[in-house]
Amino acid sequence: MIKITKIHKKFNAGSINEVYALRNISLDIKDGEWTTIIGTNGSGKSTLLNAIAGSFLPDSGRIILDGEDITNYRDYQRAKHISRVFQNPFMGTAPDMTIAENLYLAEMRGRSRLPKIGFTSSRISHYKNLIQELEMQLENRLDNIIGTLSGGQRQAITLLMAVIIKPKVLLLDEHTAALDPKTAAQIVKLTRKFIERESLTTVMVTHSMQQALEMGSRTIMMHKGSVIEDISAERKRYMTTDDLLLKFSDLRKAEQLTKEMLSDFKRQYC
Repeated sequence: MIKITKIHKKFNAGSINEVYALRNISLDIKDGEWTTIIGTNGSGKSTLLNAIAGSFLPDSGRIILDGEDITNYRDYQRAKHISRVFQNPFMGTAPDMTIAENLYLAEMRGRSRLPKIGFTSSRISHYKNLIQELEMQLENRLDNIIGTLSGGQRQAITLLMAVIIKPKVLLLDEHTAALDPKTAAQIVKLTRKFIERESLTTVMVTHSMQQALEMGSRTIMMHKGSVIEDISAERKRYMTTDDLLLKFSDLRKAEQLTKEMLSDFKRQYC
């Protein structure tokens, strides 16, 4: 479904603020595969999602979606095939519109739209059934303005909007990180339900080692813009969060050793 080949990206190239965000990233993500991504801060997790979404164009490399080269497509050109849920619950909805209006906009994604006044009873009934799945007592509040809802309620609706029309790819960018534990657990439950029911091709960035192991069929570890580990479903069954933490600890030790060796070299020869 997604074929990423040798993607490179630098920000502020040639300046003192140059950041090498992605280094030679190559990934093949199959149709219906749910890939989780973990990594240290600044490892390139969200940058990789931005590359897939079209938030920027890569310096080099290729991105193929369902056989189509989308490398040079802008985000709005990819939006009809790619849905995304951000970490911030307030980014995925139109705050001054009602729940029903937000769902309608999501349904019209990628289609020609004309102004519409009101909703038919069948559409309202359909939306009530969809909202009822969220288990947040919102099914009788379709005319409520989204901006009046809690962050957790808005994130649940954002997730529903992302899958209301089955996307080719669903991108989840630490979408439970800003929520309280109880609400986060409900969003995780809904995430599993929607992805597994529709067999959605999903790329999910998470800060939680437990989520990375328990969710999805494959886990990618990133560090300093590179993929350093590709953990299959079979390997995940026998791994614990301590195993993942140990890998990151080993990375930090190796980096510290490299710094110390470089420092010793400079003292002796420079």
